Amino acid sequence: MKILFIGGTGTISMAISRKLLEQGHELYLINRGNRNEGLAAQLPGTGEWNRPTEIIADINREEEAAKLLEGMSFDVVADFIAFRKEQLERDFRLFQGRTRQFLYISSASAYQKPCADYLITESTPLCNPYWQYSRDKIEGEDYLMKRYREDGFPVTIIRPSHTFDERSVPLGLHGSNGSWQVLKRMLEGKPVIIHGDGTSLWTMTHNSDFAPGFIGLLGNPHALGQAVQIMSPESMTWNQIYEVVADALGVKLHAVHISTEFLAAADGGRYDFSGSLFGDKANTVVFDISKLKRLVPGFSPAKTMEQGLRETVAQVLARPELQREDPEFDAWCDRVIAARQKALDSLRQG
Repeated sequence: MKILFIGGTGTISMAISRKLLEQGHELYLINRGNRNEGLAAQLPGTGEWNRPTEIIADINREEEAAKLLEGMSFDVVADFIAFRKEQLERDFRLFQGRTRQFLYISSASAYQKPCADYLITESTPLCNPYWQYSRDKIEGEDYLMKRYREDGFPVTIIRPSHTFDERSVPLGLHGSNGSWQVLKRMLEGKPVIIHGDGTSLWTMTHNSDFAPGFIGLLGNPHALGQAVQIMSPESMTWNQIYEVVADALGVKLHAVHISTEFLAAADGGRYDFSGSLFGDKANTVVFDISKLKRLVPGFSPAKTMEQGLRETVAQVLARPELQREDPEFDAWCDRVIAARQKALDSLRQG
């Protein structure tokens, strides 16, 4: 197939790009070129036949992108970096009549919060009053489905849940520089914060397992007009997740459980924990992927969550460039933990 990815070098899309090239598809990537060096190193191929064709442009500059795409058509177009409705309106103008399938990467965080039923399917209502990111994704889905119904725009909506790769260990709470600072605290024997009591269930999916599910939907006529969630069928508690990470680091976990309400109030607008926790990670999630399995027979993740976590910890430890320190978040953790301890001491003294 002739496939265009808008983005193509992120956590989700990089593994898909690798696999498509290995399979011999004709892949085009439109991006700003910020990751060209990493792209050349991470995508396979010894000859031009299985290298991606890079279109260096800012897709948000619509006239510039339209000129570069003039006369081109594709079997599949997928936008990995659309977050707002106006970006999808642009995509509709650029690709209506020029692709047989358009895939929009939405988010499982768009599902109703809190969920009315423990098992999440594609029919679970979309409603998230806590997180603007999720509401923007919902608005994007609504717009595209309207274009499908009224204009025949060949849409497939993808809803992932916490997909990760070898570049960052997925955790519930971290600062703006990623999760390394939390790992560093573990290595130094310092306490780390887990939201709530750590017993809510969470699902994480390694991008190498996400890729086969996504690729199975490309060019699939039964996926048109459909929303499909792609993720591992496995769930673990946050306590289990942090224990696995600490064990992979070879240290003992010193966990401090702090309520989501307190964390959201204490972030001072720095980290939007109200959105990312109330609107996502503080909720138990168990996903039904039977629809995906019907559309992509044989889909089955190769890595357990524990395997993926351990492999990622090993990669981060081995690559200093992935160890981005975050002293501001480290100090914030210390203050929050100290405030909790002061409140406990005061109550005990009373």
